[in-house]
Amino acid sequence: MVQLQPLKIEGHTVLGIEVKLPKTNLLVITTDKGYIMCGALDVELLNKRLPDRKIVAGRAVGVRTLSDLLEAPLEMVTLEGEAQGITPGMSGRDALLKML
Repeated sequence: MVQLQPLKIEGHTVLGIEVKLPKTNLLVITTDKGYIMCGALDVELLNKRLPDRKIVAGRAVGVRTLSDLLEAPLEMVTLEGEAQGITPGMSGRDALLKML
């Protein structure tokens, strides 16, 4: 099942997406400029194989809900995300604010 949920962050609306799969859930919160995702995001692939796309994204691990994803520190960030001021250790919420 796929669930879409608008989320408010400091007056801005972002989109939370939860994909329920057998034995796991995929979690994503996206803006028009980038996204944060659960541990399934392959940041190294984006950096090494798709650098021309300039994807702004970050990965948080150990999250089980969209709320967890907002509050968790990012473990890894794409090169383009770093260029936008997003850094590992930053909360998902703070990273999303930089993606607005």
